[in-house]
Amino acid sequence: MTLRTVLLLAAAVLGPGALTPAQDYAYPPGVDKEIATAIHAGLEWLARNQANDGSWRNNGGYGAYPAAMTGLAGMAFIASGSTATRGRYYKEVRDSVEFLLDNADPQSGVVSVPAEEGRSMYGHGFATLYLASVYGMEEDLAKQRRLKRALDKAVTLIASAQSSAGGWIYTPDSNGDEGSVTVTQVQALRACRMAGIVVDKKTIDRAVNYIKRCQTGDGGIRYSLSSGGGSRPAITAAGVAVLYNAGMYDDQPFVEKAYSYCKKHISVTVDNTGHHFYTHLYWGQALYQHGGEDWDDYYEKKSKWLLKQQKTDGSWDGDGVGTVYGTAIALTVLQLPYALAPIYQR
Repeated sequence: MTLRTVLLLAAAVLGPGALTPAQDYAYPPGVDKEIATAIHAGLEWLARNQANDGSWRNNGGYGAYPAAMTGLAGMAFIASGSTATRGRYYKEVRDSVEFLLDNADPQSGVVSVPAEEGRSMYGHGFATLYLASVYGMEEDLAKQRRLKRALDKAVTLIASAQSSAGGWIYTPDSNGDEGSVTVTQVQALRACRMAGIVVDKKTIDRAVNYIKRCQTGDGGIRYSLSSGGGSRPAITAAGVAVLYNAGMYDDQPFVEKAYSYCKKHISVTVDNTGHHFYTHLYWGQALYQHGGEDWDDYYEKKSKWLLKQQKTDGSWDGDGVGTVYGTAIALTVLQLPYALAPIYQR
């Protein structure tokens, strides 16, 4: 077996985090050496900036949010092909999983650090998504059992926190709802189902119905069902991504209208939403799921834009929220062509 064959196999099995970009291996369509170099630099930045307790904390002006940031950063490593036992960043994954499990309340099931996360459902959603993604790849039986206990509790918490309208809001006991928290919980539930965790289909169906009811006449999705007001491009992009996750595609009129709204109102290179990185975390996923020319054109433009925004240390600053947030999202988008994170696969 030649060295090139070995490298090709390693890249296929372990993903972009397995090898340095200077090494010779085949890239997926759309990715080139420059993009691979940027991905490698971003992953290395995240690895260097992980705290001793296994977490990542936001360093912007919106609070630390360690559960949310750890979930987002962890998903960037999952997208690189690393797991808790394999890959270049196995230790970062392992330590971050331990941090989240240590902060999973054994009674309520919420995954959060209360002193640092006033809006716990964001962190709970991103953390549950990440832990579910790890669970499907965990090889240690004791760790599997511990993860399953936490995920079972997390799913129960999400179901109990669902509002009477079918959505979610910032804290579990508020009986309210808004779009960004809702899509986070839906994607977490979908990841759990994919990993074999029992999720009541009625919970997801009610959430999907909630998103549909938030759609306005122009095809976009408003902030919340009760708020009224116009469509929000960022929320609409997130809605399309999770509807695709739920198996609903463009053959359904409300999804097609939302997709068309996003194509019209979301710029690839200009922040016309006020939440550019957040918007493209989901719009990138939706376009990758959609595939075809729309995805090819998007990835070519978005990757070039992201490479121009990357700092010399390998990080990105996203939406003024912080560099952990920005770097995790940029890496998620850039690594979509590798198709190594189950929740992002077509």
